[in-house]
Amino acid sequence: MSANIFKYILKFVFFVLLQGLILNQIDLGYIHFYVYIIFLITLPCNISRELVLFIAFLLGLSIDVFSNTFGIHAFATVFAAFFRYYLLQIFAPKDDRREELVPSITTFGLGTFFKYCCLMVIIHHAVLFTLDYASFSPLWFILVQIVLSSAATLLVLMIAERIKTK
Repeated sequence: MSANIFKYILKFVFFVLLQGLILNQIDLGYIHFYVYIIFLITLPCNISRELVLFIAFLLGLSIDVFSNTFGIHAFATVFAAFFRYYLLQIFAPKDDRREELVPSITTFGLGTFFKYCCLMVIIHHAVLFTLDYASFSPLWFILVQIVLSSAATLLVLMIAERIKTK
């Protein structure tokens, strides 16, 4: 058990540093890569909702520190974490070993995993960009940011997942 905890702590640190030190520095106009959400998406199904919400808060707050934003990432990540439970109810396999599952292409299947990830990323990005740009930008600008950044994040997520499964 402690080996798994250590593995997830390392993954947490990796995604925070990847996002904070590298991906936040990439400026492609409307496209932003917020791949730290992968950590939340791929947490095991058997973790309690309260712990997932706490982890999501710490993850988002860590990104806020690097991004110099004031709680926007923390709020968006906790919001997505809240819906994670319901999405897992819909998409996770309904077999005896469900409690031991870690969401992935291998355990969910490609189509189901993609739908689960797509909804998680869109929920996260919709909240994030709405909070970030709502008072300063027109609706079309926010929608373009959500769509393009969600597509870019999903592309990176699926590529990383395919590499991990090979």
